[in-house]
Amino acid sequence: MKITEPSPGAPCWVELATEDPAAARVFYHELFGWRAETAADEQARGYTRLYLGEQLVAGLGGLLRPGRATAWTIGFHTADADSTADEIADADGRLIVPPTDAPGRGRFTVAADPTGAVFATWQPAGLHGVDLRDEPGALGWVELATRDPRAAAEFYARVFGWSVNTGEMYTEFGLGGRDFGGMMDMSDQFPAEVLPYWMPYFAVADVDLGAERAALLGATVTLPPTDVPDGPRLAVLRDPQGAVFGIHVAEEGDGK
Repeated sequence: MKITEPSPGAPCWVELATEDPAAARVFYHELFGWRAETAADEQARGYTRLYLGEQLVAGLGGLLRPGRATAWTIGFHTADADSTADEIADADGRLIVPPTDAPGRGRFTVAADPTGAVFATWQPAGLHGVDLRDEPGALGWVELATRDPRAAAEFYARVFGWSVNTGEMYTEFGLGGRDFGGMMDMSDQFPAEVLPYWMPYFAVADVDLGAERAALLGATVTLPPTDVPDGPRLAVLRDPQGAVFGIHVAEEGDGK
C-alpha cells in the first residue's frame, strides 16, 4: 500500500548502515530491484535513498560510528522527537543519538530499549518516510528479538502506545487494530553473545525464489523458506556485509 502520511508510533523508515555501501547498493538492486540515488552534498556524507520505481523504500549509508556493526535499523514515527526521547529515557531506554535535525527532512533519535535492541524515531518534515509498505520489494513486517519480552512489551506500549497480543509462541504488536510487527524470545534459540535486535522483513512475490536469488548474490540463508502456522511463508537472510533481514509473502488482510 502507498503511504502518504505515517501513523504515530508505526514503522515509517528502514535504513541500512554498512561498511561497503557500494556493494550493498548492487546486492539490493539485484535482489529487490531498488534504484539508488546518492546525495551529492558533503553534509549528507554519501547518504543514499533507495527507490522501487519512483517510490522511496529505504535508506543506506556508511558506518558513521566506530565499532558499529553493519545492520538494518527500523524507524518509528513520532510527532515530537524530543518528547518521545524524554519518554524513552523515563521508560529506562537509552539514547544513543539524542534528537537531531536532518536539515530539510526531519528530526530523528537513535535509542536502545531496556533489553538492548536498537531502533530509531523519526519526526517528519520534508521526508515523511517510506512511500510503500507490504508490497513486493517494500518493507513489510518488523520483528524484535529480545531476552526479556515482558520488559520490552511494557516499554513499547508506554513509549508508542502499541497493543500487545501475547500468544503461546509469539507476541504481536499493533496500532489501531492492525498488527504490524512481532516479538520473539531469544532465550532458548540464540547464543548468549547475540544481542537483542530489531529486524525488517521485506515483502516478495515468492520467498523460495527470493532466498535462492539472495544466496546466488552472496547472502547467507540463516532460516530457509518456512511456513509459519497462521502466518506467511518467510525466510531470514544475512547480506554479504552481515546485515540480517527477512523476506516474506504478505497475506492480504493479516497486516503482515
